[in-house]
Amino acid sequence: MCVNVSMETNRKIQKVQRGRLQKGRRDFLSRAGSISVMSIFGTAFFTGCTDEEDMLPDDGQNDSGNGILVSNQQVTIDLARNEALRDSGGWMLIREAQLLVVNLEGQYNALSSVCTHSQCDRNWTFGNQVFTCTCHGSRFDTQGKVINGPATRPLKTYSLSQAEGNLIIDLS
Repeated sequence: MCVNVSMETNRKIQKVQRGRLQKGRRDFLSRAGSISVMSIFGTAFFTGCTDEEDMLPDDGQNDSGNGILVSNQQVTIDLARNEALRDSGGWMLIREAQLLVVNLEGQYNALSSVCTHSQCDRNWTFGNQVFTCTCHGSRFDTQGKVINGPATRPLKTYSLSQAEGNLIIDLS
């Protein structure tokens, strides 16, 4: 029997590539898998106990239990249920109505929370009788007048009245 062995089969192997995931890649895949599993169980956990009522959109017509009712062009605030407005210097931002309300020694002012500089309406602070829009730093007094820019126009003010422990703000 004659065996034909070529030179190529007998040559020494110089390089060997071995397959093993790099540590960084292995950790990534391990964590990605864990996160996927946790997100599936987390979603089931958090959505399993909801009421159908929670799924309905809030039309702004119902009292949400916080003593603030926003309907049409009017906001009604139950002062007994809103500690923020009880004391002088107390204030609140009502995002749903784009409204700032402040108590000045028992006299209330209602201002638009839409900054006249860039129409930011979500980020406000109040201190030393000054409202500050934290978007770009415009400052307004409690009457809505500009103290420091970049805003150049005052905030819109709204008329309000008090009746039976409620503050009623007319947005029209």
